[in-house]
Amino acid sequence: MIALLQQDPLAFALAFSALLLSLALHEWGHAYAAYRFGDDTARRLGRLTLNPLKHLDPLGTVLLLLVGFGWAKPVPVNPWAFRSYRLGLFVVSIAGIVINLALAVLFALLVRGLFALDPWGVALTFRGEGQTFLGVLALAFFFASSVNLLLAVFNLLPILPLDGSKILQSLLPLSWHPFLWRLEQYAWLSFLLILTVLRGPIQEVLRFARRAFFGFFFS
Repeated sequence: MIALLQQDPLAFALAFSALLLSLALHEWGHAYAAYRFGDDTARRLGRLTLNPLKHLDPLGTVLLLLVGFGWAKPVPVNPWAFRSYRLGLFVVSIAGIVINLALAVLFALLVRGLFALDPWGVALTFRGEGQTFLGVLALAFFFASSVNLLLAVFNLLPILPLDGSKILQSLLPLSWHPFLWRLEQYAWLSFLLILTVLRGPIQEVLRFARRAFFGFFFS
């Protein structure tokens, strides 16, 4: 998104606003799903809200802007309070990802709609050769769609403490779960690996997902 700031500050401001909302919706999805399954931990801690300031992680947000993947502040949950432990763990873990995928599709459809209204202006704005109002909107929506897609795919990775690891855990034998929960205290090692050894492979996965997604919508 830094490239967008250099290309069009207004489009960047719009896309960044959409990013903040997307991060808030992702975490709100976790909090709401947990609440519906009987765990009010997030609600009591003020995380059942769409206020982005309650959900932002400074490092995760900066990385999202700089390298294309990042994270928000994880919503605290108590899975042992779920009415249905295994189902609750699965639904709560996947809730934020589903929201991001839905937003990615919505923003992509908005881009298609704006292109249909002003194909010349949108193409001109995307090429950086000029701009129209609808073109700037389309560019902002394109980056908002891209960010939501990357958030969804990144969080699907089965790496602690990302959502994908919890989704996988919900499918594994229950006897493994106490050990897997204890591994949460070493989450900082996962972030270190994500920023070093795994950074290249993760970026390749994200680039592939982005090409496939936008190839489908804008072929």
